[in-house]
Amino acid sequence: MGDFAVREPFATRWSDNDQYGHLNNTVYYAAMDTAVNAFMIREGGLDPLRSDAIALCAASSCEFHASAGFPEALEVGIGIERLGTTSVTWALGILRPGEDDAIATGRFVHVFVDAATRRPTPVPASIRSAIESRLLSHD
Repeated sequence: MGDFAVREPFATRWSDNDQYGHLNNTVYYAAMDTAVNAFMIREGGLDPLRSDAIALCAASSCEFHASAGFPEALEVGIGIERLGTTSVTWALGILRPGEDDAIATGRFVHVFVDAATRRPTPVPASIRSAIESRLLSHD
């Protein structure tokens, strides 16, 4: 369905609405960050506390196209803009279930670093494989 091969459910919460009656912009970032990390943990075997390599966010952005608010059930669509040697640029969308038009589009750049030294290191093979099989094979 649409441009996103993987979709992660995103349940809104009562506290997510701001004083204007819609989801606060920080909620979109939290949803995208959670979805990408859930994908890397579930599909790529990332263990944030024990893996030799971890993913640190080097950049992020979000553009808002339509409003949403609690109690809506939403989804985060996950795609890949670029898969490099030591980094991944994720293409993300906040979507209503069953719809292809994103109410927000985002981008996260994760740089993989050695957990101990914090120096750049290659994207772990298991994560690269998950991205190639689940996300890149659908372009």
